[in-house]
Amino acid sequence: MTDATGFVLVERPRPHVAQVTLNRPERMNSMAFDVMVPLKSTLDELTHDNDVRVVVLTGAGGGFSSGADHKSAGSVPHVDGLTRPTFGLRSMEVLDDVILALRKLHQPVIAAVNGAAIGGGLCLALAADIRVASTEAYFRAAGINNGLTASELGLSYLLPRAIGSSRAFEIMLTGRDVDAAEAERVGLVSRCVPPDELLATCYELAERIAAFSRPGTELTKRTLWSGLDAGSLEAHMQAEGLGQLYIRLLTSNFEEAVAARKDRRAPVFTDDKRETR
Repeated sequence: MTDATGFVLVERPRPHVAQVTLNRPERMNSMAFDVMVPLKSTLDELTHDNDVRVVVLTGAGGGFSSGADHKSAGSVPHVDGLTRPTFGLRSMEVLDDVILALRKLHQPVIAAVNGAAIGGGLCLALAADIRVASTEAYFRAAGINNGLTASELGLSYLLPRAIGSSRAFEIMLTGRDVDAAEAERVGLVSRCVPPDELLATCYELAERIAAFSRPGTELTKRTLWSGLDAGSLEAHMQAEGLGQLYIRLLTSNFEEAVAARKDRRAPVFTDDKRETR
Protein backbone atom coordinates (compact mmCIF):
# COMPACT_ATOMS: atom_id res chain seq x y z
CA MET A 1 0.00 0.00 0.00
CA THR A 2 1.30 3.42 -0.97
CA ASP A 3 -0.39 6.80 -0.68
CA ALA A 4 -1.19 8.69 -3.88
CA THR A 5 1.83 10.96 -3.52
CA GLY A 6 4.25 8.12 -2.83
CA PHE A 7 5.47 9.91 0.30
CA VAL A 8 4.28 7.15 2.67
CA LEU A 9 5.01 3.50 1.90
CA VAL A 10 3.52 0.48 3.67
CA GLU A 11 5.14 -2.96 3.44
CA ARG A 12 4.59 -6.29 5.19
CA PRO A 13 8.13 -7.55 5.89
CA ARG A 14 7.00 -10.24 8.35
CA PRO A 15 3.69 -11.92 9.21
CA HIS A 16 1.49 -9.51 11.22
CA VAL A 17 4.09 -6.72 10.94
CA ALA A 18 3.51 -3.53 8.92
CA GLN A 19 6.39 -1.23 8.06
CA VAL A 20 5.53 2.42 7.43
CA THR A 21 8.28 4.36 5.66
CA LEU A 22 8.35 8.13 5.28
CA ASN A 23 9.47 8.37 1.68
CA ARG A 24 10.77 11.83 0.91
CA PRO A 25 14.52 11.29 1.33
CA GLU A 26 15.49 14.35 -0.73
CA ARG A 27 13.89 16.47 2.04
CA MET A 28 15.13 14.22 4.88
CA ASN A 29 11.53 12.99 5.31
CA SER A 30 10.53 16.37 6.69
CA MET A 31 7.07 16.82 8.15
CA ALA A 32 5.49 18.57 5.19
CA PHE A 33 1.70 18.41 5.18
CA ASP A 34 1.90 16.44 1.93
CA VAL A 35 3.63 13.73 3.99
CA MET A 36 1.81 14.06 7.31
CA VAL A 37 -1.74 14.00 5.89
CA PRO A 38 -1.21 10.62 4.16
CA LEU A 39 0.69 9.35 7.21
CA LYS A 40 -2.33 10.09 9.39
CA SER A 41 -4.61 8.32 6.88
CA THR A 42 -2.25 5.35 6.84
CA LEU A 43 -2.27 5.09 10.63
CA ASP A 44 -6.07 5.29 10.64
CA GLU A 45 -6.16 2.31 8.27
CA LEU A 46 -3.58 0.26 10.13
CA THR A 47 -5.19 0.64 13.55
CA HIS A 48 -8.23 -1.20 12.16
CA ASP A 49 -6.23 -3.78 10.19
CA ASN A 50 -6.68 -6.79 12.42
CA ASP A 51 -3.97 -8.75 10.63
CA VAL A 52 -1.37 -6.21 11.80
CA ARG A 53 -0.06 -6.79 15.31
CA VAL A 54 2.96 -4.44 15.33
CA VAL A 55 3.92 -1.36 13.28
CA VAL A 56 7.51 -0.36 12.45
CA LEU A 57 7.99 3.32 11.55
CA THR A 58 11.12 4.45 9.72
CA GLY A 59 12.43 6.89 7.13
CA ALA A 60 13.81 6.40 3.63
CA GLY A 61 17.39 7.34 2.85
CA GLY A 62 19.70 8.77 5.48
CA GLY A 63 17.21 10.43 7.78
CA PHE A 64 14.31 9.48 10.02
CA SER A 65 12.61 12.89 9.88
CA SER A 66 14.07 16.39 9.90
CA GLY A 67 10.94 18.02 11.31
CA ALA A 68 9.24 21.06 9.81
CA ASP A 69 9.79 21.76 6.13
CA HIS A 70 10.21 25.51 5.71
CA LYS A 71 10.86 25.37 1.94
CA SER A 72 8.20 22.92 0.78
CA ALA A 73 5.55 22.70 3.48
CA GLY A 74 2.80 21.29 1.27
CA SER A 75 -0.90 22.04 1.57
CA VAL A 76 -3.24 21.80 4.55
CA PRO A 77 -6.67 20.33 3.72
CA HIS A 78 -10.01 22.00 4.44
CA VAL A 79 -8.71 25.54 5.01
CA ASP A 80 -10.36 27.48 2.19
CA GLY A 81 -11.78 30.75 3.46
CA LEU A 82 -9.97 30.68 6.80
CA THR A 83 -8.11 33.68 8.18
CA ARG A 84 -4.43 33.39 9.11
CA PRO A 85 -5.01 32.71 12.85
CA THR A 86 -7.45 29.87 12.19
CA PHE A 87 -5.29 28.51 9.37
CA GLY A 88 -2.40 28.35 11.85
CA LEU A 89 -4.52 26.47 14.39
CA ARG A 90 -5.69 23.96 11.78
CA SER A 91 -2.13 23.45 10.57
CA MET A 92 -0.90 22.58 14.06
CA GLU A 93 -3.87 20.28 14.54
CA VAL A 94 -2.86 18.23 11.49
CA LEU A 95 0.56 17.59 13.03
CA ASP A 96 -0.80 17.06 16.55
CA ASP A 97 -3.19 14.41 15.21
CA VAL A 98 -0.28 12.37 13.80
CA ILE A 99 1.48 12.27 17.17
CA LEU A 100 -1.75 11.33 18.95
CA ALA A 101 -2.57 8.68 16.32
CA LEU A 102 0.75 6.93 16.95
CA ARG A 103 0.10 6.88 20.67
CA LYS A 104 -3.50 5.71 20.27
CA LEU A 105 -2.76 3.04 17.65
CA HIS A 106 -4.06 -0.34 18.79
CA GLN A 107 -0.76 -1.93 17.83
CA PRO A 108 2.59 -1.23 19.48
CA VAL A 109 4.80 1.03 17.34
CA ILE A 110 8.55 0.54 16.99
CA ALA A 111 10.47 3.53 15.64
CA ALA A 112 13.47 2.39 13.58
CA VAL A 113 15.47 5.61 13.78
CA ASN A 114 17.85 5.32 10.85
CA GLY A 115 19.25 8.86 10.86
CA ALA A 116 18.46 12.39 11.94
CA ALA A 117 15.38 12.86 14.14
CA ILE A 118 15.13 16.62 14.44
CA GLY A 119 12.41 18.80 15.95
CA GLY A 120 9.09 17.26 14.98
CA GLY A 121 11.00 14.17 13.84
CA LEU A 122 12.14 13.70 17.43
CA CYS A 123 8.48 14.00 18.45
CA LEU A 124 7.53 11.27 15.96
CA ALA A 125 10.15 8.97 17.49
CA LEU A 126 9.01 9.76 21.04
CA ALA A 127 5.37 9.03 20.14
CA ALA A 128 6.38 5.46 19.29
CA ASP A 129 6.27 2.86 22.04
CA ILE A 130 9.78 1.50 21.42
CA ARG A 131 12.73 3.25 19.79
CA VAL A 132 15.70 1.49 18.22
CA ALA A 133 18.46 3.63 16.70
CA SER A 134 21.09 3.10 14.07
CA THR A 135 24.58 4.09 15.18
CA GLU A 136 24.27 6.85 12.56
CA ALA A 137 21.15 8.34 14.15
CA TYR A 138 21.10 11.55 16.12
CA PHE A 139 18.43 13.62 17.85
CA ARG A 140 17.88 17.36 18.25
CA ALA A 141 15.17 19.54 19.78
CA ALA A 142 15.68 22.12 17.05
CA GLY A 143 13.11 24.80 17.81
CA ILE A 144 15.40 26.72 20.14
CA ASN A 145 18.05 26.90 17.39
CA ASN A 146 15.53 28.56 15.10
CA GLY A 147 14.68 31.35 17.53
CA LEU A 148 11.51 29.56 18.60
CA THR A 149 10.53 27.45 21.57
CA ALA A 150 11.90 23.91 21.67
CA SER A 151 8.48 22.76 22.85
CA GLU A 152 6.36 21.40 20.01
CA LEU A 153 4.04 18.50 19.26
CA GLY A 154 4.20 17.23 22.84
CA LEU A 155 7.99 17.28 23.08
CA SER A 156 8.09 18.97 26.50
CA TYR A 157 5.66 16.28 27.73
CA LEU A 158 7.22 13.22 26.10
CA LEU A 159 10.95 13.86 26.46
CA PRO A 160 11.07 14.33 30.27
CA ARG A 161 9.07 11.13 30.67
CA ALA A 162 11.53 9.27 28.46
CA ILE A 163 14.84 10.49 29.93
CA GLY A 164 14.04 12.48 33.08
CA SER A 165 13.46 16.17 33.58
CA SER A 166 17.04 17.39 34.09
CA ARG A 167 18.40 15.81 30.91
CA ALA A 168 15.31 16.92 28.95
CA PHE A 169 15.70 20.52 30.14
CA GLU A 170 19.37 20.55 29.17
CA ILE A 171 18.80 19.03 25.72
CA MET A 172 15.84 21.27 24.90
CA LEU A 173 17.39 24.50 26.18
CA THR A 174 20.77 24.00 24.49
CA GLY A 175 19.52 22.61 21.19
CA ARG A 176 22.54 20.31 21.00
CA ASP A 177 22.70 17.02 19.14
CA VAL A 178 22.34 13.74 21.00
CA ASP A 179 24.14 10.94 19.18
CA ALA A 180 22.97 7.35 19.15
CA ALA A 181 25.39 6.20 21.87
CA GLU A 182 24.20 8.88 24.28
CA ALA A 183 20.58 8.23 23.32
CA GLU A 184 20.99 4.60 24.35
CA ARG A 185 22.82 5.54 27.56
CA VAL A 186 20.12 7.96 28.76
CA GLY A 187 17.19 5.77 27.70
CA LEU A 188 15.99 7.80 24.74
CA VAL A 189 16.26 4.58 22.72
CA SER A 190 16.15 1.03 24.00
CA ARG A 191 19.14 -0.05 21.96
CA CYS A 192 21.61 1.13 19.34
CA VAL A 193 22.68 -1.16 16.47
CA PRO A 194 24.72 -0.95 13.25
CA PRO A 195 22.77 0.50 10.31
CA ASP A 196 22.57 -2.80 8.44
CA GLU A 197 21.05 -4.49 11.50
CA LEU A 198 18.42 -1.84 12.31
CA LEU A 199 15.37 -3.17 10.49
CA ALA A 200 16.19 -6.81 11.25
CA THR A 201 16.41 -5.93 14.95
CA CYS A 202 13.04 -4.17 14.80
CA TYR A 203 11.46 -7.09 12.94
CA GLU A 204 12.77 -9.49 15.59
CA LEU A 205 11.21 -7.37 18.34
CA ALA A 206 7.98 -7.08 16.37
CA GLU A 207 7.71 -10.83 15.80
CA ARG A 208 8.23 -11.51 19.49
CA ILE A 209 5.47 -9.05 20.40
CA ALA A 210 3.16 -10.38 17.68
CA ALA A 211 3.36 -13.89 19.16
CA PHE A 212 1.64 -12.78 22.34
CA SER A 213 -2.05 -12.25 23.01
CA ARG A 214 -3.65 -9.35 21.15
CA PRO A 215 -5.58 -7.98 24.15
CA GLY A 216 -2.50 -8.59 26.28
CA THR A 217 -0.31 -6.37 24.11
CA GLU A 218 -3.01 -3.73 23.58
CA LEU A 219 -3.74 -3.44 27.29
CA THR A 220 -0.04 -3.41 28.15
CA LYS A 221 0.51 -0.50 25.75
CA ARG A 222 -2.47 1.38 27.23
CA THR A 223 -1.46 0.86 30.84
CA LEU A 224 2.17 1.78 30.21
CA TRP A 225 1.09 5.11 28.74
CA SER A 226 -1.62 5.74 31.33
CA GLY A 227 0.87 4.93 34.07
CA LEU A 228 2.92 7.95 33.03
CA ASP A 229 -0.10 10.12 33.83
CA ALA A 230 -1.43 8.22 36.83
CA GLY A 231 -2.46 10.36 39.78
CA SER A 232 -1.36 7.73 42.26
CA LEU A 233 0.24 4.29 42.43
CA GLU A 234 -2.89 2.83 44.02
CA ALA A 235 -5.20 4.10 41.28
CA HIS A 236 -2.93 2.74 38.57
CA MET A 237 -2.58 -0.62 40.28
CA GLN A 238 -6.35 -0.95 40.25
CA ALA A 239 -6.41 -0.25 36.50
CA GLU A 240 -3.68 -2.84 35.94
CA GLY A 241 -5.55 -5.40 38.03
CA LEU A 242 -8.76 -4.91 36.08
CA GLY A 243 -6.84 -5.49 32.85
CA GLN A 244 -5.41 -8.74 34.19
CA LEU A 245 -8.83 -9.91 35.32
CA TYR A 246 -10.39 -8.94 32.01
CA ILE A 247 -8.12 -11.24 30.00
CA ARG A 248 -7.94 -13.95 32.67
CA LEU A 249 -11.73 -14.33 32.84
CA LEU A 250 -12.58 -13.86 29.17
CA THR A 251 -9.86 -15.97 27.54
CA SER A 252 -8.06 -19.27 28.07
CA ASN A 253 -4.69 -17.67 27.38
CA PHE A 254 -3.33 -18.32 30.85
CA GLU A 255 -4.25 -22.02 30.71
CA GLU A 256 -2.64 -22.23 27.25
CA ALA A 257 0.57 -20.63 28.53
CA VAL A 258 0.76 -23.11 31.42
CA ALA A 259 0.11 -26.07 29.11
CA ALA A 260 2.68 -24.86 26.58
CA ARG A 261 5.38 -24.59 29.25
CA LYS A 262 4.55 -28.10 30.41
CA ASP A 263 4.73 -29.42 26.83
CA ARG A 264 7.85 -27.39 26.06
CA ARG A 265 6.31 -25.70 23.05
CA ALA A 266 5.39 -22.20 21.99
CA PRO A 267 1.93 -21.13 23.21
CA VAL A 268 -0.84 -20.44 20.70
CA PHE A 269 -3.07 -17.72 22.10
CA THR A 270 -6.60 -17.70 20.70
CA ASP A 271 -7.70 -14.69 22.78
CA ASP A 272 -10.97 -16.53 23.36
CA LYS A 273 -12.49 -18.70 26.07
CA ARG A 274 -12.08 -22.41 25.56
CA GLU A 275 -15.24 -24.32 26.33
CA THR A 276 -14.95 -26.74 29.25
CA ARG A 277 -17.16 -29.70 30.09
